[in-house]
Amino acid sequence: MRLKGKIAIVTGAGSGFGAGIARRFAAEGARVFVADINGDAARDVAREIGGVAVACNVAQRVEIEALRDRVAELGPLDILVNNAGVTHLPAATEEVSEADFDRIVSINMKAIFHATQVFVPGFKQRQSGVILNIASTAGVSPRPRLSWYNASKGWVITATKALAVELAPHGIRVNALNPVAGETPLLKSFMGEDTPEVRAKFLSTIPLGRFSTPEDMGNAALFLCSDEASMVTGVAMEVDGGRCI
Repeated sequence: MRLKGKIAIVTGAGSGFGAGIARRFAAEGARVFVADINGDAARDVAREIGGVAVACNVAQRVEIEALRDRVAELGPLDILVNNAGVTHLPAATEEVSEADFDRIVSINMKAIFHATQVFVPGFKQRQSGVILNIASTAGVSPRPRLSWYNASKGWVITATKALAVELAPHGIRVNALNPVAGETPLLKSFMGEDTPEVRAKFLSTIPLGRFSTPEDMGNAALFLCSDEASMVTGVAMEVDGGRCI
């Protein structure tokens, strides 16, 4: 029960890594707000873990503010996990559409900007709080033909470190996780196509020989968001089976 009595938000928690993090937090005693653009998926996960479902488009500031107000009905927020993210299909950089680029900026980057500005004032007032951003190994060791996705995750890592330095005097910790691709709805998008041959080629770049799982991410997120990591801030922890070595 390492998060007993804590209130947490996990965005993009209706599936994949976000759902894994939400499940782990709930198992450790947290009251979890399961936020997802897919309201039905959010409700399914929330029902499973005894959490609170919120249909939320994180790219819209007004919806982040509504999420803040919903959380305030139960108490002050302790943990914010910015997990929601998208990619573009593998393509030569000149072939990526402006619409795909704008979508990546809105969800992978601007959503973190909105959430930080909306929730940090409350954290500062209480002189405590934890922010966990889900970045990617793509921000450390970029894969070809995913240039703008790679760039967005590099931005997340830099933003995490910058915020960690700025917010530390206020008792706020900011960290990131860098997963390798996992068994999530985004996997096919990363690979371009999901065939045994493509999977084998992808897995050959991961020394431990498997994808990241929602459980892997949940365990790592639990540590970084718990009091056990009270001296850890500004870290971008790789959960990647050795991919970035």
